[in-house]
Amino acid sequence: MEEIVTIQSLDEIIAIFGQFDENLNRLQRQYDVTILSRGNDIRISGEEPRVRKAAAAIRALDELAAKGESITEQSMGYIFSAVEENSVDEALKLTSDGICITVSGKVVKAKTLGQKRYVDAISKKTIVMGIGPAGTGKTYLAVAMAVKAFKAHEVSRIILTRPAVEAGEKLGFLPGDLQNKVDPYLRPLYDALFDMMGAESFARNMEKGVIEVAPLAYMRGRTLDDAFIILDEAQNTTREQIKMFLTRLGFNSKMVITGDITQIDLPDTRRSGLIDAMHILKGIDDIAISHFTEKDVVRHRLVQEIIKAYANASGK
Repeated sequence: MEEIVTIQSLDEIIAIFGQFDENLNRLQRQYDVTILSRGNDIRISGEEPRVRKAAAAIRALDELAAKGESITEQSMGYIFSAVEENSVDEALKLTSDGICITVSGKVVKAKTLGQKRYVDAISKKTIVMGIGPAGTGKTYLAVAMAVKAFKAHEVSRIILTRPAVEAGEKLGFLPGDLQNKVDPYLRPLYDALFDMMGAESFARNMEKGVIEVAPLAYMRGRTLDDAFIILDEAQNTTREQIKMFLTRLGFNSKMVITGDITQIDLPDTRRSGLIDAMHILKGIDDIAISHFTEKDVVRHRLVQEIIKAYANASGK
């Protein structure tokens, strides 16, 4: 069977095929078809089901190219998945406006359907839980949404926290002052904020007290009004700790709780507070739970394969 897909612009054909035809080769390997271009026509030949899927993938990639999106190995993999799941139209909605722009000029936006649902939930709900494996952008997107809300004056401060499980939250035994003690555990949060705001702006806002990065233990006894609050690595909280955190919520505030329930560092005898919270709070209005899978991983392609392999090994 042969099918022809007509592309409007030669530039779009070049983008679809990629440098040295690397994207073209991926398409041919993925669908076991032969693809040739003549003028503005791309001819696909092979077995009918494979040709149909390859044509759908090429049309989707053409839409991305027409919108100025760069076609990468990652975006191609995502389009391949969308074709298999008949969700191409939904996947192409990801080219919508970004959340914010980093200091290096990069537009931060959802790159997968799971990420888009997560970002939409954060926009609409007061408390959102982002549950999923490493590399799915749970923390980075939450920080981006916090910075967006802060810059739009929707909140007056950003509070980032995570449990320092490796130190048992008994930080007095570690050398240095409080900042030295907690920095290693909070580094991923610092990195995300540096990326969004720049080191100078971040330091200035830290000095003013409008940005706070602190271990979970320091949230006790406080009421957090007019704030965007992120609890990272929440799988390492106990039931008591996450309840304490959730009850800090004040007026005009938003909370995002992120965690990976496959990477719990608590002693085996203690149950993760995040798992408890997922069950206890399920169904409560204005609380959303967003689940990520290996398909939402936006790191190196091998990270997806590693996560999938471990999930298969554990029978999950």
